[in-house]
Amino acid sequence: MSATGYLLSDDLLFISRIVGTARDLGLQVVAVRTPADLLERARKESPSCVIVDLANPGLKIAELVAALRGHEGGTPRGVAYWSHVDVAVLRGAREAGCDVVLPRSKFVEDLPTRLPEWFNPGPEHTVFP
Repeated sequence: MSATGYLLSDDLLFISRIVGTARDLGLQVVAVRTPADLLERARKESPSCVIVDLANPGLKIAELVAALRGHEGGTPRGVAYWSHVDVAVLRGAREAGCDVVLPRSKFVEDLPTRLPEWFNPGPEHTVFP
């Protein structure tokens, strides 16, 4: 497995689904449960992608994105999802700088086909700006 990414979520069933899909695609996703854990691990390793469950307790997406932008290992691609179609939450994640922001249902639908793209964006893709 070459590409590594992180998943910030505390939903164990959903973690299993995402990690399993990634493994089937030859990618590695490491699940973390808190923003602090994510930032600590991202500073030690340079993930290709960070997937964020916007329903994660205590999450302040703008602060998380700013911290990820500032770390020395490069800036990972940011994918965020939300369990409800809550326009304000989704808009906030976009404004914070997440590359891909999806309702949870669309995220699940796109996961098997778009996960490789999210891990290995081409030059035409942006990352956290």
